[in-house]
Amino acid sequence: QVQLVESGGGLVQAGGSLRLSCAASGRTFRSYAMGWFRQAPGKEREFAAAISRSGGNTLYGDSVKGRFTISRDNAKNTVDLQMNSLKPEDTAVYYCARSTEAIATMTELAYDYWGQGTQVTVSS
Repeated sequence: QVQLVESGGGLVQAGGSLRLSCAASGRTFRSYAMGWFRQAPGKEREFAAAISRSGGNTLYGDSVKGRFTISRDNAKNTVDLQMNSLKPEDTAVYYCARSTEAIATMTELAYDYWGQGTQVTVSS
């Protein structure tokens, strides 16, 4: 069983930065790609970023490209999401997820384990 625990969410002003972190249990962390998704109130869950198992390849959703950076530390079983130049429309619950694949993917169905989410609120 894999457990994912997100941290780092909070309230920030527009233009500010936040760094989310996801800690994963288990010994298979380095075998799978990881991703971050987000869900705003009244909207469907949206892909934000993904990283391959080695960390060598990354993918970003169009709405966060150029502002967010995903990274991972396989020695610590963590995956982070650095969020810069935040906008009010970035307000959402952010979820960490583990993929069933080694390569980075934005396909939600490819993810089998999910964290409980962390709230990010960006004020204007």
